[in-house]
Amino acid sequence: MKVGLSTYSLVRELRAETMTVLDVIQWIADHGGEHMEIVPYGFSVVDNVELADQIREKAESVGIELSAYSMPANFVQETEEAFLEEVERIKKHVDIANRLGIRILRHDVTAFTLKPEEMTIHYFEEHFSKFVKGSQLIADYAAQYDITTTIENHGFNVQSSDRVQRVIHVVNRDNFKTSLDVGNFLCIDEDPLVGVKKNLKYAATVHLKDFYIRPYYDNPGGGDWFRTVNENYLRGAIVGHGDLNIREILRLVKNSGYDGYLTVEFEGMEDCKVGSKIGMDNVKRFWDEVQ
Repeated sequence: MKVGLSTYSLVRELRAETMTVLDVIQWIADHGGEHMEIVPYGFSVVDNVELADQIREKAESVGIELSAYSMPANFVQETEEAFLEEVERIKKHVDIANRLGIRILRHDVTAFTLKPEEMTIHYFEEHFSKFVKGSQLIADYAAQYDITTTIENHGFNVQSSDRVQRVIHVVNRDNFKTSLDVGNFLCIDEDPLVGVKKNLKYAATVHLKDFYIRPYYDNPGGGDWFRTVNENYLRGAIVGHGDLNIREILRLVKNSGYDGYLTVEFEGMEDCKVGSKIGMDNVKRFWDEVQ
């Protein structure tokens, strides 16, 4: 088991250009992390091979493993030509992940920002064949590099444990699994303990995040709150500070026999360096405490 950080946790620093991705690697090493997941916001590597090589070399020099690469994707395109263009775009990211020495790549299957009617099971069924075909094409392409491709319970449609499982089963590729995000089940109001228990056996990697939760009838006021599919309120929290039962989640993960990467994702309102450090420390402490 190795605890590390997603670059998205420090995206404020990256976008403000107060840190580079190379600085992030050093910061993770200096603050007890063991690996880094690349989420290319605030920087880009697919069109910058030189930076990709610098990332790989920097990570090697400070003992940080590059654990995974996560990117947006959308197979719900209006034409076959556009669908195939999206497939080819994703393949370029697979190539760059291989150049980085990364063996797990997460891609979405539909857009993150959706209208309410596009969050439904009806939309899922309407576009299911595109999700499957696109995922098969990417998994088959990634197999040449021994890369496992994944979908995450991410966004607002393919996010419940059952929908994720359905895609995995029909894609039916040995190198196609899930990036299991323990918090994202809440975006569609699924109990995280239920979602984690159901999907752990499909996990190639595990994301650890936390949320504050308020019901739809209890507007919490100002702050970075957003709404779930059923209009409940969520706000990012430091891992271990929010309303998720992180200790029990980690007990489930530990008892499942999972021994891969644990990736902290900080999305709270606090200083992102502070939130990321406390989150990694809490995960390590909780892991040692649970039986």
